[in-house]
Amino acid sequence: MGRLLFLLLWALLQAWGGAEVPQRLFPFRCLQSSWFANSSWTRTDGLAWLGELQTHSWRNGSDTIRFLKPWSQGTFSDREVKTLQQLFRVYRDNFTRDVKKFAEMLHLAYPMEVQVFTGCEADPGNASNNFFHVAFQGRHIVSFQGSSWEPAQEAPDTANSVIRVLNQDQGTKETVHWLLNDICPQFVSGLLESGKAELEKQVKPKAWLSRGPSPGPGRLLLVCHVSGFYPKSVWVMWMRGEQEQPGTQRGDVLPNADETWYLQATLEVAAGEAAELSCRVKHSSLEGQDIVLYWGGSQASVGLIVLAVVACLLLLLALIVGVTFWFKRQPSYQGVL
Repeated sequence: MGRLLFLLLWALLQAWGGAEVPQRLFPFRCLQSSWFANSSWTRTDGLAWLGELQTHSWRNGSDTIRFLKPWSQGTFSDREVKTLQQLFRVYRDNFTRDVKKFAEMLHLAYPMEVQVFTGCEADPGNASNNFFHVAFQGRHIVSFQGSSWEPAQEAPDTANSVIRVLNQDQGTKETVHWLLNDICPQFVSGLLESGKAELEKQVKPKAWLSRGPSPGPGRLLLVCHVSGFYPKSVWVMWMRGEQEQPGTQRGDVLPNADETWYLQATLEVAAGEAAELSCRVKHSSLEGQDIVLYWGGSQASVGLIVLAVVACLLLLLALIVGVTFWFKRQPSYQGVL
């Protein structure tokens, strides 16, 4: 059972804590997937994210964690990182061995897949935001809750045998609790400090319209493309004037190669009803100046339109004042005539 400690140590050291970042939370998530073809062949891979950014990875052919960002070490010293790498190498061997022992104890059939999903939101010391879940064959079976292991609601009866064994190891449970509430906040706080510039970056979206495949006679499929934006959260809607069109269909937000995002929103309409439609895009990087694309027209910004209207009014006012002043300055000929 002592070998299971290495599983808990590595997964949890990758996943906890946080310093307060105004207006945005950056959950740290770590996913490990292990495949067992038989009792002698296995493969383990993993990825870790801070918010929307991948920060760490490990591959089956490597004994070390790969740092994907210059700041992925956070504020941990080289010595602390070296300790983590050594711990990881020991963990990989012992995790595999322990899973095989449980498979033998429970008479489980190969092939098998075991997944560990662990992480927390950036709220140090709040255990309710921490999570540590284990899935077997894609089915959630075990979680660490508070200070002990608990079965998932959908867990099979065989999971109870594993949980009994895990909960008999008091030292491991205390270590997990300590890592959740003390070590992990330190690690993630360092990541947030070191990666602040990249985590808080804002990239404005680009948007354009196109026509999709015809849905039928006399019908059009309008497509609004929005790409190159960061962070991920975005609002896109087809509009008629100021009225949102409930038929708008949003696709998945997909990653671009440069770590920005892409989204498209579609709307099916009758061909004669498309002229008055527009696509509106809201994003934090636009600072309230929404992008508006008019079907059959050009791109405009609500903020720029407002500024243009205000400028025209000011120009008109200046013209009126100027003309009035000019007339007042002209000499009067009433006394001559």
